[in-house]
Amino acid sequence: MSAPNVQQPSARPARRSGGKPIWKRWWFWIAAVVIVIAVAANMNGNDSRSASDTQRPSSSQSQRSDTTDRSNDTAKQEEPKVPAEYRSALIQADTYANVMHMSKQGVYDQLVSEYGGKFSAEAAQYAIDNVHADWNANALAKAKTYQNDMAMSPEAIRDQLVSEHGERFTADEADYAIEHLND
Repeated sequence: MSAPNVQQPSARPARRSGGKPIWKRWWFWIAAVVIVIAVAANMNGNDSRSASDTQRPSSSQSQRSDTTDRSNDTAKQEEPKVPAEYRSALIQADTYANVMHMSKQGVYDQLVSEYGGKFSAEAAQYAIDNVHADWNANALAKAKTYQNDMAMSPEAIRDQLVSEHGERFTADEADYAIEHLND
């Protein structure tokens, strides 16, 4: 008499879900940048619509004087219109500077790169001139990442921060980061 056909458990161990955490994967950061840009663009679009809606006078409002109308028209003419390319470059620059903690030069290079934003030099320069970023804080954030994740020495971190093949911070920004590394 033969034994019934019973399946034996596999001798192979179950696969562990190892590897890098999701936030250390390159595709996670690309997706995060795209989401931030989309949200920022959506918020800018909503703000401009609500602002224009509030500027329309209602029929119950009294007529303004001719001098007030002329001064408002002059102010509108003097107010420069920012091209869409420049606004888009500024949105990307804000993400690179304030989410990814890049250096000023790194942000500019990413904006004009054929593999990055592909913006004109003028649009990228407008974005750099108008982005609100604390470059010292960005250098410090990058330095802490190198210290915590890669166990680099302060001198190696400084070299990476100022390297033309690295982060491209200024010497002063790198010095600030190293000085405050253990704060």
